[in-house]
Amino acid sequence: MSNVFILLALAIDKILWIYSIVIIVRALMSWFRPNPDNPLVRFIYGITDPVLNPVRDLLVRRLGLNLGGLDISPLIALVAIHFFRIIAVDLLERLAWAFV
Repeated sequence: MSNVFILLALAIDKILWIYSIVIIVRALMSWFRPNPDNPLVRFIYGITDPVLNPVRDLLVRRLGLNLGGLDISPLIALVAIHFFRIIAVDLLERLAWAFV
């Protein structure tokens, strides 16, 4: 049973790490205005919008934070993902040790 928790911890860690890289790529793409019809651009927007749009909504509409066009939602999402990674992986590793 402990191997399952270790495997799950590693999988979550890698998936969230890759997703963090995709968010960074998305933020960098905003500097260059890529072609929105490009399938890769649409894919990246499609998998990052479900996380970034609620963060933008929270910042702009609910908190009234307007930074003059500066979008800090990727930064906030990356911090949240990082903390979730730490907590989830640590919890699963502790569960794995409980079954040893």
